[in-house]
Amino acid sequence: MPTDRPALADFLRRRREALQPEDVGLPRGQRRRTTGLRREEVAVLCHMSTDYYARLERERGPQPSRQMAAAIAQGLHLSLAERDHLFRLVGHEPPPRGVASEHVSPGLLRIFDRLADDTAAEIVTELGETLRQTDLSVALVGDLRAHTGPMRSRGYRWFADPASRAIHAAEDHDHLSRLYAAGLRALVAQRGPGSPAAGLADDLLTRSEEFAALWAAHEVGGEADVVKRYDHPEVGRLELDCQTLLDPHQSHRLMVYTAAPGSESHGRLQLLAVLGGRRVV
Repeated sequence: MPTDRPALADFLRRRREALQPEDVGLPRGQRRRTTGLRREEVAVLCHMSTDYYARLERERGPQPSRQMAAAIAQGLHLSLAERDHLFRLVGHEPPPRGVASEHVSPGLLRIFDRLADDTAAEIVTELGETLRQTDLSVALVGDLRAHTGPMRSRGYRWFADPASRAIHAAEDHDHLSRLYAAGLRALVAQRGPGSPAAGLADDLLTRSEEFAALWAAHEVGGEADVVKRYDHPEVGRLELDCQTLLDPHQSHRLMVYTAAPGSESHGRLQLLAVLGGRRVV
């Protein structure tokens, strides 16, 4: 289908003008005369050049790919209905909805965008694939968005790449192994054979003897500990509380990690915010 350029330009312009900087986690600054966001601000949110985005609003440029349309939909904080409308204007069939979707809801994004720079937080899918990550979260555990294929899933990485365990306290490894295996089993039962979860389990059965043994034990259930222990190579042991907010429509979770005020971990987390870090685990 061809792109409906006039309608696409009008839709993009109206959605941009409806957003304020504080809606997307940007500073308002002084001498702001633009109604809503500036084009260059939207371009940053969409991970594209300002020239490319500007040409779309001017009814010019190439037809955006599906990946580019998804980036625009996420950058403009579109709802699922608005995302689907955007895809049709561009000339593509909308992606599927539900748990397979990686489109983060505007409500969850608004909360994420308002988190302070010194907050460690991420948005993950039900398979443990990281979709969004704050700078402090990257400093804590590495850029989890850099992974591709099955390695995007933290449970899959846990068994397929033992090096991914290094950041976690050694005394927690056995418990986490059982938790990841049980969680994947429950997800396979919920989503059924042929699901992405089932594909991960089948792959791990051939790659990891530890996973195969845990899978054979057929354990289900098990609660994740609220307190997460990390052994960071720069700041040492951190004990962080993990609070989770669930989007029930798409099974996305916003996970926020904090330390008790005045604790040793709180001081180390503040130090980590200053030091930063870019390790991929």
